[in-house]
Amino acid sequence: MYIFFEEDGAFKTGTVLSQNGNAFQVELTTGRRTKVKGGHTFFTFESPVATEVIPAAQTLMTEIDKQFLWDVAPEGEFQFETLAKEYFGETATVVERVATLLVLHENPVYFHRKGRGNYRKAPEEILKVALAALEKKRLQEEQKKAWVRQMVDEHTVPKEVAAQAINLITSPDKNSILWKALSDASSELHMPPLRLLIELGAISSAYRWHVDSFYAQYFPKGKGFPASLSVPDEASWTQLPLASVEAFSIDDSSTTEIDDAMSVEHVDEKLLRIGIHIAAPSLGIARDSDIDQVARSRLSTVYAPGIKTTMMPDAWFKAFSLDVGREVPCLSLYALIDKDSLEVQATETHLERISVKENIRYDIIENEFSEEKLLSGTVNHSFSQEITWLWKFAKKCLADREVVRGRPEVIGRLEWSFDLEGEGENAKIHLKSRRRGSPLDLAVGELMIFANSVWGGWLEEMGVAGIYRSQSMGRVKMSTTPGPHDGIGVPQYAWCTSPLRRYVDLVNQRQLISAVQDVQACYRPSDTDLFTIVANFTTVYAAYSDFQRKMERYWSLRWIEQEGYKTIEAVVVKGELIRIEGLPFTQRMPGLPELPRGQKILLDVLGVDYVDVLLDAKLREVLNETDEEALEDETVLAEVQASEGEDSTPSSGS
Repeated sequence: MYIFFEEDGAFKTGTVLSQNGNAFQVELTTGRRTKVKGGHTFFTFESPVATEVIPAAQTLMTEIDKQFLWDVAPEGEFQFETLAKEYFGETATVVERVATLLVLHENPVYFHRKGRGNYRKAPEEILKVALAALEKKRLQEEQKKAWVRQMVDEHTVPKEVAAQAINLITSPDKNSILWKALSDASSELHMPPLRLLIELGAISSAYRWHVDSFYAQYFPKGKGFPASLSVPDEASWTQLPLASVEAFSIDDSSTTEIDDAMSVEHVDEKLLRIGIHIAAPSLGIARDSDIDQVARSRLSTVYAPGIKTTMMPDAWFKAFSLDVGREVPCLSLYALIDKDSLEVQATETHLERISVKENIRYDIIENEFSEEKLLSGTVNHSFSQEITWLWKFAKKCLADREVVRGRPEVIGRLEWSFDLEGEGENAKIHLKSRRRGSPLDLAVGELMIFANSVWGGWLEEMGVAGIYRSQSMGRVKMSTTPGPHDGIGVPQYAWCTSPLRRYVDLVNQRQLISAVQDVQACYRPSDTDLFTIVANFTTVYAAYSDFQRKMERYWSLRWIEQEGYKTIEAVVVKGELIRIEGLPFTQRMPGLPELPRGQKILLDVLGVDYVDVLLDAKLREVLNETDEEALEDETVLAEVQASEGEDSTPSSGS
């Protein structure tokens, strides 16, 4: 005697060895023995043999018309054998009964299971909907297969895939047929989806991928600004007092938004008054206004070689930029300095207007302001004396910070930048170098660090909320709580000096102005907006920084290719990590022998990978040179650059 039963959700047959009440000892077709409870048993039979039943039923079930079976099924709940007799007749065989059960079980669209061997046919309306969904799924599957064949066999990209190419990689819907088609084609061709899309021309180049994917993710509404945005009302700050200072700015020629200037006044024979003047766009940008919402959504200006996407529209930059000959609103920090010791005697903050007398471009006159000329007093410039005093004060600030840091800062590092001639990936690259740490560099950088530290301390002293940067044990973080910045060597640090390009600075400036005016601060310490801004800024600013670094790596590879380098020098950073000489480019070199930090090596250039922005190279020679000094920590340099408001985004670690 044989038995047909269900075990662990599967239908099985076996030979009955013994029976004890409703329970059976059964030998399965596999040879395994098991105990089958009566409740799991459908029926027993004498023929055919157990091994033949299910294979025969599986064959028969393909011949059963599911729709007709549904048509003849009784209303309400029914037992599968009842339907088998209705379909095949009263003498339905073992195989026919099993085949009927298999059809019922495997077609839940038509039949709903109500218990072991019991079913109810799906209501007609539900069935229609379900069948329509199945037909849609079938058509989608056919479409998917057609797209796969087009990509694999014809090496062309379906227009539907091309239209969503960037989104398919940056934010794929893995349940969509577009993604499934791309994934299947990638698997067949043994090629990652991104590279396949580039290979097929859906993404025109690696350059376009890097740029377009970034903007698709962080600027989904486009890089432009709404035409309906409000414009600055310059009449709103004309009542501010006009400072009687001779202010000047120091920036690179490429700087278009000048957000800081400085001044030097001789109070008497012993005292000097240094002014740090920061553009005050927060005077015209009310919290939650339309322009504020735009700035808050972007959080920072984006910089990369050949790319600049501003935090605010041009009209707002032009209204507040500290351009020569204009009376511009400023938040000014004045420091009273002892001429002999260069110690700070007192500081004051004023909200005022200034008239900038000169926009100095350090890349044009930097050589004139050499340390030798400053020491000898032979600088030929209208602000030579003022800049000399600023340089002396900056050196004092640097020395004080180095004491706190416990180590000197690296001065004189070469910095490389890309001047692109032309558009997009076909641009010609002019690689430029500039040595950091010149007197002009030092003066501007230290003044900005000084202002950010003093204003951060003042916010804390006044009990006004602010956004701070701190560093402890090498970890830099942003928060609403002040703390020491060990990397810089200051007791507290709050970005305040670049409100035209960074939203955190704009927020802090609002708070500073409220303290100056002795009014209720725009943000209270418990304001949830502050915490949201900190969280969003940390994430977004890091992404912007990553984008900048990626594009610098891309253009570094382009430079190597453009110049036709077959070999190139590098320096060992640590382990397998190397830095290419003369370029902002680091990567790992698997298999590199153990070499000391700073060891120079010569590489054979084998190729470049613009998608993963990697240099394909192998070690040619270990050179008899070291350059460990160039590998010193860059935290402070990044902070200085950020404070100066340079047209570059600092490292996210700064």
